[in-house]
Amino acid sequence: MRRSRVWFSFGSIVVLALLAGYVDWPQAPKLTFPPFNRSFPLRLGLDIQGGSSLLYEADVSKVPAGDRDSALAGVRDVIERRVNAFGVAEPVVQTSRVGGHYRVVVELAGIHDVNEAIRQIGETPLLEFRKPAGLPDAEAKAKAEEVLAKAKQAGSDFSALAKEFSDDPGSRDRGGDLGFARPGQFVPEFEQALFDQLTVGQISDQTVKSKFGYHIIKKIEEREVDEDEKKIKEVHGAHILIASLESSQEVGNYLPTKLSGKQLRRADVTFDPNTGAPEVQLQFNAEGSKLFAELTKQYLQRVIGIYLDGQPISLPVVQSEITSGTAVITGNFSLDEAKQLARRLNAGALPVPITLVSQQNVGASLGQSAVERSFAAGLLGLVFVAVFMILYYRLPGLLAVVALVIYSLLVLAIFKLWPVTLTLAGMAGFILSIGMAVDANILVFERTKEELRAGRPLRSAIDEGFRRAWLSIRDSNVSSLITSFILIWFGTSLVKGFALTLAIGILVSMFSALTVTRTFLHLVTGPWMGRHLWLFGVSSAPATSSDV
Repeated sequence: MRRSRVWFSFGSIVVLALLAGYVDWPQAPKLTFPPFNRSFPLRLGLDIQGGSSLLYEADVSKVPAGDRDSALAGVRDVIERRVNAFGVAEPVVQTSRVGGHYRVVVELAGIHDVNEAIRQIGETPLLEFRKPAGLPDAEAKAKAEEVLAKAKQAGSDFSALAKEFSDDPGSRDRGGDLGFARPGQFVPEFEQALFDQLTVGQISDQTVKSKFGYHIIKKIEEREVDEDEKKIKEVHGAHILIASLESSQEVGNYLPTKLSGKQLRRADVTFDPNTGAPEVQLQFNAEGSKLFAELTKQYLQRVIGIYLDGQPISLPVVQSEITSGTAVITGNFSLDEAKQLARRLNAGALPVPITLVSQQNVGASLGQSAVERSFAAGLLGLVFVAVFMILYYRLPGLLAVVALVIYSLLVLAIFKLWPVTLTLAGMAGFILSIGMAVDANILVFERTKEELRAGRPLRSAIDEGFRRAWLSIRDSNVSSLITSFILIWFGTSLVKGFALTLAIGILVSMFSALTVTRTFLHLVTGPWMGRHLWLFGVSSAPATSSDV
């Protein structure tokens, strides 16, 4: 390896180690460079930071036998989404079937309000079909002008009119009140009227159209505030919004209808007979067929929103009036996306009642104690390995220990950046991977010593040692990776955590042994080192010119 290349590799390793150290440092200062202007917390599992484990049993007695697994998978999907909504990082939600019992296990790491979590998890999934808010544009404009006339009548109550007619849910309950605002917070048409055209106490002379619909605006008060030695104008306003269908569809403003998951019989994945593209077919009962026919007739060529738990999962455009009670949602679906959408719809249409069977609380103190013992065991093992490597392999052993420290920094940084939820089983996988990283170095050093004893020059012996050791390192690590991937694919959550951290450790250990340690060895190789082979655990031999 050329000297310039060695120094370049060494510099790259140093930079990489410094970046990893910054990510690993718990109290690292924030930098102005965007990727590093935030902290990188380590995600800890239930067994480390404490939390709750909830066991539910699902009542599938009213679900056809062929649909039970699908319905249970839909419940799991809903629970995962709800748990994520109240801030639990990496929840573990698993389903199982034992005999005739269908169960769901929910692990909530670090959650404080367990009762609220239980309440939200136990709710029935809510499937809704929503319509665009507002009226056709001409009707919306006419209604807005009618409300404007009422607002300008003597003694009219603007607040009461806003509560009765406004389609803006954000301000309607406050009587249309928008509070104080600065320029730049509203759409241009609205701001021009509120800030420039109206005087205090005045109502707009005509309706103001924006992308939201038609506004009736009232200027209540204005003031100037000091900020950064500048006078900034703030205006207190109120408005009444009469939304139009066109505007509502553009800004995604949809209102509930009478059609919901109660009337949906089932959803299935089908395929377009012409293109073969996956679609989702909906089948309604008699009541749902009638309601859906009315919706599709009224909102032809417009969007009807399909919402699950208050979140839109599909916004299809009505292509024709549908009276058969069967509809097809088309789009650029992959097969997996179509299956997921059908499962979510069925989860709302066929809610599976779940009953909390048991609740197990894991205290943070127990997790902290386990972490401390695991950390002590890992540190003690690392010290013993370092002492053995230095005493037996001498200089290469010392360089391997330095490489091992860099390896540990890199793996921990990956855990934070991925991020990986670290459990006690995962920590065991990480500690085991440290031993495997040392094993690769041992193979290289033994091969190098064999070459030195055979009389090969130092630098050549190092290169040959890595070349001969590579096959053994490759085969052992690939077999370990295959085992890890099998465990990740088929194992339970604890086994997956162990296998994932082990796999990451193995991949980084190969980089550490074959790149970091090799670069360090080439960096210290020189004429003097060639004459002192005892530093490599080999009796000194006459140096040759090729040692340099």
